[in-house]
Amino acid sequence: MTATMERERPFGVSLPMLATVLAVLVMVLAAALIPLLVLSRQSVSSNADQLADFLPMTAVGLIVARRQPRNPIGWLLLGTPAVAFLTGDAGSYFVLAYRQGRHLPLGWVALLLSATFLAVFATLPLVVLLFPDGRLPSPRWRWVLRGYLAVFGCLVASYYAALVSLLAAHAIRIDASGGVAALDSPSGRTAWLAPVQSVIFASLAVFWLVFVGRLVMSFRRSAGERRQQLKWLLSGSAVAIASAATDVLVSALDPHAAGWVQAIANLLGPVGFIALPASIGVAITRYRLYEIDRIISRTLTYAIVTGLLIGLYAGLVLLATEVLTFHSSVAVAVSTLAVAALFRPLLRRVQRAVDRKFNRARYDADRAVATFAARLQEGADLESVSAQLTAAVNTALEPAHASVWVRPA
Repeated sequence: MTATMERERPFGVSLPMLATVLAVLVMVLAAALIPLLVLSRQSVSSNADQLADFLPMTAVGLIVARRQPRNPIGWLLLGTPAVAFLTGDAGSYFVLAYRQGRHLPLGWVALLLSATFLAVFATLPLVVLLFPDGRLPSPRWRWVLRGYLAVFGCLVASYYAALVSLLAAHAIRIDASGGVAALDSPSGRTAWLAPVQSVIFASLAVFWLVFVGRLVMSFRRSAGERRQQLKWLLSGSAVAIASAATDVLVSALDPHAAGWVQAIANLLGPVGFIALPASIGVAITRYRLYEIDRIISRTLTYAIVTGLLIGLYAGLVLLATEVLTFHSSVAVAVSTLAVAALFRPLLRRVQRAVDRKFNRARYDADRAVATFAARLQEGADLESVSAQLTAAVNTALEPAHASVWVRPA
């Protein structure tokens, strides 16, 4: 009993209180980032995404760590923003100390701390591996985890070895973006870093794919509450990947992309990144866990309907203006009215198709209830109604046990 209490109160502080202290530390580091960016004459707007991405993750990590302090996922979600903001603060101070000739103290410490961003590459994949209860799937995965940590240790060691060699040679130079210019040089004393890190990142990518594959296999074998938790995680991951892919695609099209397209892509980036920790928090805390099916169904429905209506609208406008030679304003008005009139019936049809294909349990439940209601109107005897009611409940809800009690006359 005493040993358990000591584990739950390191340094005399309870684990929920320690999570709160860590979250406050993250907020302090985030608040210090903006003035340091201004003093170092770096772009604040280009670093604003960091605040938008990691502050929601801090909130999710705090909730999980306070509610389930023995689950390491909450601490990983708290540690990731702490490392990210520490990297930003140290990097800005490092630019102040080296590029602007202020000769500030402990600039070399800031340089070494700015390399802590590497921890972000390790923490988020570990969340995927340990999801949702913070335990490994089996003892055999301990070797996988040890191998992953060993490869990540090689990444950290190689990066710090290059930094220390530059510090020892007094060869620190700052590029326009605020990074160490010599690290990116294809020649010189750190030329070995790029090929070594390419091999290390390729090895880490293999581990990341294994973690995702383990998650997919676990989803195929799961049922009930665990399956709903995995649905939340997979849905959040899908949103994050889709947002990142959209952002990359728009960046590749720049400057050919329209301004409103760029604005949407810039908005989707932070939203997609927030979706991942938010879905993890919902899954672990089991808050409105079973609403994920409804969210997926509605998201698919509205995405399909939106795509169909946009295609129909563009086709009608082109048909009216190019083929039928209507005036452009008349064509736009008619096309808008046609799309508005088709919205509701198209939405109902697509919703039924999506439920039938992707949400079969809800579709079958609705059909069972509708069938029972239709038979009830036929005026069948009491025993038949009781049997049909029990069958409808079993089909729609799948309870462990169901019975009908009839009050005596």
